[in-house]
Amino acid sequence: MAIGKRLNKAREGIDREKLYALADAIKMVKERAKAKFDETIEVAINLGVDPRHADQMVRGVVTLPNGTGRTLRVGVFARGAKADEAKAAGADVVGAEDLVEKVQNGSIDFDRCIATPDMMPLVGRLGKVLGPRGLMPNPKIGTVTMDVTGAVKGAKGGSVEFRVEKAGILQAGVGKASFSEEKLVENIKALADAVSKAKPAGSKGTYIQRVAVSSTMGPGVKVEPGTILG
Repeated sequence: MAIGKRLNKAREGIDREKLYALADAIKMVKERAKAKFDETIEVAINLGVDPRHADQMVRGVVTLPNGTGRTLRVGVFARGAKADEAKAAGADVVGAEDLVEKVQNGSIDFDRCIATPDMMPLVGRLGKVLGPRGLMPNPKIGTVTMDVTGAVKGAKGGSVEFRVEKAGILQAGVGKASFSEEKLVENIKALADAVSKAKPAGSKGTYIQRVAVSSTMGPGVKVEPGTILG
């Protein structure tokens, strides 16, 4: 009941039918982020795609200019010099067969997973474990790469993976409520630019259809789609 009252109070002053300019929407969301922890600011984008068709899948990675506010644990599957490179770049967990065995036994001590191409035959065995968690390395999003240093530093420095879900909705955390409005606007525009560039050839009609921003515990605010680009 208390949560319901708090959410209803937070919704006061928000027109549920109105589309707000991005900067105005961010201001409203920040004002209503009153939890005792630093809430994550999230954006949801409805895309004009049907991800059930392979030629309409939208997926990628973007490095937010102001970071995410989260400290990610990064795991790297690599051997030899590349393993040493990963450790030097700040990876939290590095290994080969030993790391595969740990993951198979249920020990997943990372939030982002990177692998060198030669490790993929091994890592492929972990598809049923890593896949459902969205952790499977993929060359399309730069997590299967020989540039281990760049991938680790990108993950640590604020890169965000995005992937459209079955209903055509893409969601991502773009910072914290403690961020300034300007930094959150910059991050969202960077994400929107990356999503726009990832538009599949099979998408017809309006690509970015609806946008909303919210905080972890706060209400959603609808955004005029045109204000998140450029």
